[in-house]
Parts: sequence; C-alpha cells; structure tokens
Amino acid sequence: MNTLGLYFHIPFCKHKCPYCDFYSVTDKSLFEPYKNALCEEIASLKRCKDFVGTNIRNRTVDTVYFGGGTPSLWGADNIIAVLQAVKKNFRLACNAEITVECNPSSPDLEAFLLQCAEHGVNRISLGMQSAVDNERKKLGRTADRAKILQAILWARKAGIDNISLDLMIGIPDQTERSLQESLAFLISTGVPHASVYLLSIEDETFFGKNRHKLNLPDEDTAADFYLQTVAFLNRNGLQQYEVSNFAKHGFESHHNSRYWEQKEYLGLGPAAHSFVDGRRFGFSRSIGDFLNALAPEDMGTGGDFEEFLMLKMRLTKGLTYADCKEKFGFGIPPALLQRAQKYEKHKLLTINESGLSFTAEGFLVSNAVLSDLLDSIG
Repeated sequence: MNTLGLYFHIPFCKHKCPYCDFYSVTDKSLFEPYKNALCEEIASLKRCKDFVGTNIRNRTVDTVYFGGGTPSLWGADNIIAVLQAVKKNFRLACNAEITVECNPSSPDLEAFLLQCAEHGVNRISLGMQSAVDNERKKLGRTADRAKILQAILWARKAGIDNISLDLMIGIPDQTERSLQESLAFLISTGVPHASVYLLSIEDETFFGKNRHKLNLPDEDTAADFYLQTVAFLNRNGLQQYEVSNFAKHGFESHHNSRYWEQKEYLGLGPAAHSFVDGRRFGFSRSIGDFLNALAPEDMGTGGDFEEFLMLKMRLTKGLTYADCKEKFGFGIPPALLQRAQKYEKHKLLTINESGLSFTAEGFLVSNAVLSDLLDSIG
C-alpha cells in the first residue's frame, strides 16, 4: 500500500473515569520521558524492527491520530514535538488529517488548540459524553455544558472546524428526555461529526465493580435510545456511515476509516496496535514496557476474508461485490448471501445489487449475525 496512518497512544489522564477501560496513568512525571521515547521510536523504529522494514518510510502518511488517555492534558509542546519527529522521519502528506482527542476540562485548552493548529492539527475529537451536567458528573467528567461550548468556540478560533463530539447512550440516570437534550445540544453546536457509543460496562472498571448500584436503562431501552439517536442525527444532517459514527458529507474520520477499510497503520505507545504489511502486532498495556523499549507482541496475520467481512459490515455501505472482487478476485460467496436472506426478512440486513449491509436495527445484534454469516462459509 502507498499510504499509512499513524496512531499515538497518549496514556495520561487527570483521573480515571469510572466507565473507562482504556489504558492510562496519572503520573505527570512521565510526560517528558514518554515524549522522548515516542520521538526516539519514530526516528529509529527499534521496538518495531521485527515487524516493519525500511520501506515504511517511503509510504505517504495521510492520517495521524493522537488518542488516549487525554492528549490535551499532555500539552501542546509534547504533541508538537511528536509531529515534528513525524515530519522529519516520514513522508507526511500536505493535506494529512491530524486529529487530537481533547477533554473540554483540560487546563489552558485555548492556548493548546492555538499551538496545535499552528503545527498542523486540523481535527479534534472532544469528549462530551452527555450535555446534561448531572449525567456527566456520574461519568466522572468535570466540565459542564458551558465548557464544552467554549472548547468548540476555541477550536474554531484556532481554525479547526473539523470537530467531533462523543456521545454515550445507556448511561446512569439517562432518560429519553435527557437523551433528546444531549442530541439537541449536539446539533445546535453545528459540529460536523459525532461518535455515539452504547455504554459497555467492563469488569475491572469502577462501574464494573459497582454495577448493582447504577441506575441504568435496561437493554431494550438502551437499544431504543440508539435507534432514536440514529434517526435524529440522520434527520439533522449527520449521516450515519459506521455503526457508531455520523458526519456531514466530507467530514467522515479518515483515520478511523482506515481500520474499517482494512488499510494499514502503525500504532505506537502502550496498548497501541498496528497493521503493517499484512501483519498485526501490539504493545503491552504498560508505559514502563514502552519506556524500556520492549518490542510489541506478534498478533498474527491480517487481511483475510473473514476479517474483511467483519470490518466492512461495521459501515453503513456494508460489504460490496466490487470491494470483494477488487481485494480477493471473487464476489460475495453465494452461501453467505443465502444465509443473509433470513436476516433480511427480519429487516436486520439489506441485500441489493451492490451487496449487503446492516440496518440500524441490525447493528444492535451485529455480533450474533456476523458469527452466523461466518459459519456459512466455513
């Protein structure tokens, strides 16, 4: 492949949110050593030497993504240092999409956004989760609605118009009315992208250990909230293009689309994963391991038809005959199409001359349906 995406995991947070299972630490004394380690790896690729060759430098990097953790807590100077290392050691496209995840409560956010924009950051993903302040507090989020709006205004002032807001569904104390309040606020901001996630409670999180104390919508209600959200956003100009993502035309996330389109990317940092030259590998969930230059773990090959099916079916356009033919030299297997017909009858799938795709209702049960479809092709 001629292009490459770069992902940098920035594993720093002020505190751990009660629902979050992403890898993060709170030790600010590691800010500088971690910056140095990332820049060193960008220059040498010594940790990844068993997985990537020198030809990786010849690829055009067209997406860069700083995820977390809370990259905006890490500071603009550190983000800029990493971007400078990228520009020095990779072929960064002049129109590359460069995204930074931000928390609206991060200190000095206005200055952070201005500095980052001056050095090429042109997209931010803002952690809203809910526009209802008491719901946000239950999620461990300290910024109120006014701070969220202020962060959006600061981003635009810095020249960053490509803004995404996160919204969570099925959270403690959420009602149909409060969901509609969050949706109305989201649309009122005019942001061109939204990422919508159903709350998943992981065992090792605070929520996981205290789930019996949480006032959660039941499964049917949460599913209904999802369907209401899909319909509302589609009606109001943010079209669903992936199970959890909605955008105005032209504002789809190019970096995240790499994952679903089975395009290749290099991920650096603890818990970061990569897909390069048909191989998948990932770093351990330990900043200490990364600082000590431990190599990532081999996760096997990637890119087979089964994986292709699962990733493509996350998209609203689904699995197409043309994509299958281009990548594998054959269309959609007849046995798979035959199995899919029973789900079309229940309006979970759509089958047409282009291929097959999930309906909004189908996305809610996509894991079970995909498992059955995979069984049809052995």
